Amino acid sequence: MKKFASLLFGLGLLLTHLGAQAQGIMTFEKDAHDFGNVPEGTMATYEFKFKNTGNQPVVIANVQASCGCTTPDWTKTPVLPGKIGMVKAVYSSAGRPGVFNKTVTVTSNAATPSTVLSIKGTVLGKDEMKTKLTPAQLAQSPHAKLNTTTHDFGKVEVGQQPVVRLTVQNTGKQDLVMGMLSSTCNCVGYKAAPQPIKPGQSVPVELVYAPRQAGQSMEVVTMSSNDLNGDSKVTLRANVVRDLNAASMVKESGTAVPFK
Repeated sequence: MKKFASLLFGLGLLLTHLGAQAQGIMTFEKDAHDFGNVPEGTMATYEFKFKNTGNQPVVIANVQASCGCTTPDWTKTPVLPGKIGMVKAVYSSAGRPGVFNKTVTVTSNAATPSTVLSIKGTVLGKDEMKTKLTPAQLAQSPHAKLNTTTHDFGKVEVGQQPVVRLTVQNTGKQDLVMGMLSSTCNCVGYKAAPQPIKPGQSVPVELVYAPRQAGQSMEVVTMSSNDLNGDSKVTLRANVVRDLNAASMVKESGTAVPFK
């Protein structure tokens, strides 16, 4: 009887030990990345890849950046044992010249529940960037070409968010990375963040316009990128009205009606 109890006790210890060992393990290729020199206005992006070297699925609960200038993304589905997952760090360099050193903290159900990844680099203005490159390197740089630099929305109602589709062609020899949009009204944004554009490739890019005040509007939108020749600009025009239906009724009732 004692021998049987001892056997059960030993089996329990073994199961407890095996249960403790049953856990996912995030093994990153590296936990730090140096972008080097980054042209101001671009979105410096790096994917930290990891392999689950444990024996249970890894689920990332959250990824928290050390500042609002870094936007993280990550694999949202469970990463099975032996499979690859990623944590993406995106640093917005627009208006942030100088050295940067930022971190993202990954929280998961892995054996190490919290992992800190870091990115660093130096944001240079485009004129400064040109001085750092040789003529051969400048010749290899990307170049953005828009199919149009103006668009007229016509009549737009306050509260509507019309979309204009532009075509951006990369006539350079390296990937073109589109960055932030800027305008005096702060009312123009990307419908979806544009992906890097390969050399020779033409890609549709959609801009969303969200007017806040009625009246004739003209907004000059600056589209930053890693094109060392300068940022692209597009002018958006609109006749913003408070009520499109009311505007249509006024237009249709053009004939004078005498008082009775």
